[in-house]
Amino acid sequence: MANIKSQIKRNRQTEKQRLRNRNIRGAARTAVAQARAALEENTPETKEAILKAISMLDKAAEKGVVHKNNAARRKGRLMKKLASVGNGTAPQSAAKPSKKKTSK
Repeated sequence: MANIKSQIKRNRQTEKQRLRNRNIRGAARTAVAQARAALEENTPETKEAILKAISMLDKAAEKGVVHKNNAARRKGRLMKKLASVGNGTAPQSAAKPSKKKTSK
């Protein structure tokens, strides 16, 4: 336990910040998990769930709870999955057509 007055105050502030950050981070994680579940089920609410998850990640990054690059990476992964589900094909399969082998 701290004896210094400023450190006691700092400990109180840190605890409040930790709880606030925990709520924001948890809400973002929940939104991302729900978006992934909607992607797996391919429901009509998939796009809405992904947009909500992106919004939550942006808010968490804006408040400094998660790093901005971390949020951007997660958003990119969600959008990539949405694009692959929306097209009905995986991104790798649409890259190149297969070549036919000819016998000599």
